[in-house]
Amino acid sequence: MIRRNTLCSLSTSVSTSVARSVVASLFVPLATCAAFALASTAAYAAPVKTVESGQLTYGTAATFAPFEFTDNGKLTGFDIDLIDAISKEMQLTPNPQSMQFSGLIPALQGGRTDLINSGMYITPARSAQVDFVPYMRIGDRIIVQAGNPSKITGRDNSVCGKTIAVTLGGIEETYARADVVRCTAAHLSAPTVMTLPTAQDSALSLRQGRADAIYNSTPGTVKMMSDVPGVFEAIGPEFEQTTMIGLAVNKGNDAMAASLKAALAKVVAQGTYKQLIAKWKLPATVSIFN
Repeated sequence: MIRRNTLCSLSTSVSTSVARSVVASLFVPLATCAAFALASTAAYAAPVKTVESGQLTYGTAATFAPFEFTDNGKLTGFDIDLIDAISKEMQLTPNPQSMQFSGLIPALQGGRTDLINSGMYITPARSAQVDFVPYMRIGDRIIVQAGNPSKITGRDNSVCGKTIAVTLGGIEETYARADVVRCTAAHLSAPTVMTLPTAQDSALSLRQGRADAIYNSTPGTVKMMSDVPGVFEAIGPEFEQTTMIGLAVNKGNDAMAASLKAALAKVVAQGTYKQLIAKWKLPATVSIFN
């Protein structure tokens, strides 16, 4: 602060094996996902069972702009707009439950939420715990202070020995720890991985000079640059460009997964999904339904 082949052939049952194959086949082109979106419009006759009757209760960590964040005390972002549209198609009222990112899966598994809607990257470890309904793909960038005082050139050996700030439990922490292994194997100084509760905390640590760099999503980078121009700059090429993001449901909750997929397909077919991408100034490449 990933991906597929069998992603587009996900049936109404989002099983463990399928979820894992989504991650195992990360780098297959995503052009055929339109078929998934438009062919998944099977009607859901009976209302899906939810934690609260008539409501779609979801966990979210509102610290990941532009996906979910607070603006003047109001929860907003791409994911918030998307789940509102999905809830409408499911004839349910969206009921957000804000919490730290590390608490999202425990809350879902504990029966306190129906799903996770929080820009959650699909990883093997998470796929072993929850089932995913993918809806987007993104990449990551390295962000440094304006002027690049640490002379980092990208996700290469220039990060060895530097301090990298990441969100605790986020996929960027995984990337940074992989760089620790890579630098050590090359007999170079390992980067120090600074884990912080939120992406905003990571950005502040960089701004204050306590970190040399942060890893952040490409859309998140766009948001940072527009919010505080002249403070940060992105260095090097985008990496992990096929990272998949999904709504997460409990293992084996096939009814909820199927209902979400059917509603999402309608949101895509109506053009709402594309409109939200434009509204939040995300690159068109994030869509998996082209």
